[in-house]
Amino acid sequence: MREDVENLDIRDVTANWVNAEVLAHQIEERIKALADLSHTPLFFGRLDYLHAPGADQAEGAEGERFYIGRRHVHDADGDPMVIDWRAPVSQPFYRASKKDPMDVGLRRRFGYTGGDLTAYEDEHLSDPAEAATTSKLLQREIERPRVGPMRDIVATIQPEQDEIVRAGLSGTVCVQGGPGTGKTAVGLHRVAYLLYAHRERLARTGTLVIGPNKSFLHYIEQVLPALGELEVKQATVDDLVAHVEARGTDTAAAAVTKGDARMAEVLRRAVRSHVTMPTEPVVVVRGSRRWRVPAYELEQIVQELLDRDIRYGAARDALPQRIAHAVLVQMERSGEAPDDRVQDAVARNAAVKAAVKAIWPPVDPAKLVLRLLTDADFLAEHADGVLDADEQKEILWSKPVRSVKSAKWSPADAVLIDEATDLVQRTHSLGHVVLDEAQDLSPMQYRAVGRRCTTGSATVLGDLAQGTTPWATRSWQEALAHLGKPDAVIEELTAGFRVPTDVITYASRLLPHIAPGLTPVASVRENPGFFEVRTIAADAEVVSACEELLRNEGSAGLIAADARIPALAEALTAAGLTYLGPGEETTAATRLTLVPASLAKGLEYDYVVLDEPQAVVDGEPDERTGLRRLYVALTRAVSGLIVTHAAPLPPQLG
Repeated sequence: MREDVENLDIRDVTANWVNAEVLAHQIEERIKALADLSHTPLFFGRLDYLHAPGADQAEGAEGERFYIGRRHVHDADGDPMVIDWRAPVSQPFYRASKKDPMDVGLRRRFGYTGGDLTAYEDEHLSDPAEAATTSKLLQREIERPRVGPMRDIVATIQPEQDEIVRAGLSGTVCVQGGPGTGKTAVGLHRVAYLLYAHRERLARTGTLVIGPNKSFLHYIEQVLPALGELEVKQATVDDLVAHVEARGTDTAAAAVTKGDARMAEVLRRAVRSHVTMPTEPVVVVRGSRRWRVPAYELEQIVQELLDRDIRYGAARDALPQRIAHAVLVQMERSGEAPDDRVQDAVARNAAVKAAVKAIWPPVDPAKLVLRLLTDADFLAEHADGVLDADEQKEILWSKPVRSVKSAKWSPADAVLIDEATDLVQRTHSLGHVVLDEAQDLSPMQYRAVGRRCTTGSATVLGDLAQGTTPWATRSWQEALAHLGKPDAVIEELTAGFRVPTDVITYASRLLPHIAPGLTPVASVRENPGFFEVRTIAADAEVVSACEELLRNEGSAGLIAADARIPALAEALTAAGLTYLGPGEETTAATRLTLVPASLAKGLEYDYVVLDEPQAVVDGEPDERTGLRRLYVALTRAVSGLIVTHAAPLPPQLG
């Protein structure tokens, strides 16, 4: 298939050099999408239907056989050899069961080792004599060591996951899933499915995956290309709102207030305050005639634009045309017959321009936010009845700032500027947005993401128990309302595929203290995993635990409170152990990653050493946030976990 594309001759099919460039680029992208991926087999399953799909079963039509794979593969004649996993005919591979065979006689799963076919396993779904069993290949694939970046899960998608993956484009889906339930993978595979089912529409409108940090995005970035999807962009929320460089930090209290949805009303008032009602008429001179629009008529025009509550910039653009229209009405009454060109000329008249500048001046969003944060009177005027005096004092900067460029903006300030920018000029909306680790966003951040999908849909992924910011959301209903998607369907994944039973049981001791209403994750893994809690006296014993785990196959992570990272880095170096930073790809030579607890979210390692749980809790502004951070750190292991501590363990761990 790739050779066919490489051998295309486009010399006689392009009308000009522009068409040739566009077509050449499309061919180049197609060749990239058809690249071979080492150790990634093209098919992983087979379905033998009792009858041809779509045929009348009563007529006794013969069944058909389909191989299921990551992408569509056809032979030299164009006949399909492998069916894309997203095609409707592939759905029974994930949904069919002994209770509902979906007209499947046999489902075969293939097992691979390093890209070589090494095993297969059959289920005769329509045979009443054969009992339902747990797939050994499925179990082995789920428990396979995690080395390198995140991989696709097309061979192991479960029925409840498949239901979410294949949900329609028009609706927004929110997935609440505990550690290891596959919510991130489900979200990415949903994007791949939507691109398959609605390719033309999403090619026009665009898709975006939003993650919590660069390390996380680096970890997941190979999943979609492995499925042949190269056009999906990835970003963090900070990337979306990067109107200014964020170099500063806020106190927890200031960040909570700045992230509160009430700030949207403060900003709206501040933007609209720039409009001044006219007190003087506008006089337009054209040739020997003078046309006068009285102040009361100008006031009516301005009030009408304000009442429509459209974007500040759009209303400002409309104002000169409205004034010009009022002049044209007078011209027509006097017997003239002006056309659109006359109206445009009047709108550009110096007197009209001067009136517009005085009535509806341009607003710079960054300067507006800077004034709110540095001018106590300006903030008090527009926050009256919205923020109390203490909240206003909390967000005011103590030192004056000369300009937007010299200001030390915080990430929360950048979100405020994004809100103000949208009040002035509408933000571009995409066809579909995936928002991962959504529980950590503030209401104002939800609004920033929601602006990117006002005309499209979203897939929201998260776990309320893993909310590790002081402003973490309390409920999905509240979060979805801020996102502008209050009617979204909320799904819950409770089957755990990643975290071993003993580890998730231990971590779930924290749930009553951090998210009382959530259902604990139930591990479906047959391997209980390795778990141990050790009391230590020195950092050398932490290093020893890492060396012990590195004797196993797969990756290892040493997770610790951010403040402990320098000391542990020194201990690892002294012992001659090389290590990586979060998101960096493991190699055969270096399989250990040193992970600050603040960056552990979304990552996974075969084996984990968790250093000083109490230090992880103490590293956060409040105990609840600290316990949630600890819950995240405890649930990064796929095969085994060693908890090391010199200080007493948090009492919530029992």
